[in-house]
Amino acid sequence: MKKGKLIISVVAVLIVIVAILVMNKKKMSSFTAGGIKEVYYVSVEKASKKNLSESLSMVGTIYANNDVNVVSETAGKVTAVFAKVGDYKTAGSVLFQVDDELRKAALMSAEANYEKAKKDYERTQTLFQQKSATDAQLDMAKLGSAMAEAQYIVSKRQMADTKIKTPISGFITARYIDLGSMVQGAPQATLVANVVDISRVKVKLNVAEADAFILKTGDQVSVASDVYPEATFTGRIESIGAKGDDAHTFPVEISIANEAKHLLKAGMFTRVSFTSIKSRETIVIPRAAIVGSVKTPRVYVVENGIAKLRSITVGNESGLYIQVLNGLNDGENVVVNGQNNIVDNTKIEVLK
Repeated sequence: MKKGKLIISVVAVLIVIVAILVMNKKKMSSFTAGGIKEVYYVSVEKASKKNLSESLSMVGTIYANNDVNVVSETAGKVTAVFAKVGDYKTAGSVLFQVDDELRKAALMSAEANYEKAKKDYERTQTLFQQKSATDAQLDMAKLGSAMAEAQYIVSKRQMADTKIKTPISGFITARYIDLGSMVQGAPQATLVANVVDISRVKVKLNVAEADAFILKTGDQVSVASDVYPEATFTGRIESIGAKGDDAHTFPVEISIANEAKHLLKAGMFTRVSFTSIKSRETIVIPRAAIVGSVKTPRVYVVENGIAKLRSITVGNESGLYIQVLNGLNDGENVVVNGQNNIVDNTKIEVLK
């Protein structure tokens, strides 16, 4: 009996609690509907046209305009040396002399044979015109003259090769042989010296694929070096590689006229600023307005107090701003603060 009364009491209490909760819910709903609005407060900024300053600065390495390894084209013993490391030599200057005694004798013999063969041919031509020589004799004389001339040219070249010369003007950066050294010609020619031409220098670096398609051959660049902090050098883009590497970067080569006062040397590091990338008027928004990643960018655009989520296409960044290529019009308001608390079609109020 007592147990039944207890159960009835518990059920009655539960009915009362449920009734109170239902009444409270109705009161809250009517209160919200009557005066409290469910809104989110955000900050906005207008999408506007500005001069977006685009810049690209990278570190590159300087290379000589020409870097030539000089080799011997003849075999023999070096009898004279006319160059040392650090010397500046003009193109055609003799760096080494190889023993030429035998080649000089061969040249004298070849020259004498050529002179004789040439005169024999001239005499045979005269006799042929006088009907005193046959066609065969004329042909043989012509052939003899040609062969003697060829041998003379070969001997003269072999004699010239005993003087090892630099093919370019530049500085001697290395000398690999000394007086008395033995050198060999082709096919295993002896390396004798290295000459670099730095009247102009080249800066080589790699740029990302997005930048490679903005830059153009002939564009001017500004180059700076820590060695000459007060100096700025002007260069121009000579070439942009047509093939990228595994990291999707493309080789760029820049040419700079060297100065005697601020001499740039091969192997130095420089910082290259691509000043040819011009500032241009374009629609920009704060970088903070972007929702998600730059690969799939979206922004909240305010339309009549409602935040509309919209996809856009972005371009280059400059500081805190980012270029909008498509998806926004000049003057539209985008949410720059508070967008993490809202979703598409949320009612918002703009903080002044």
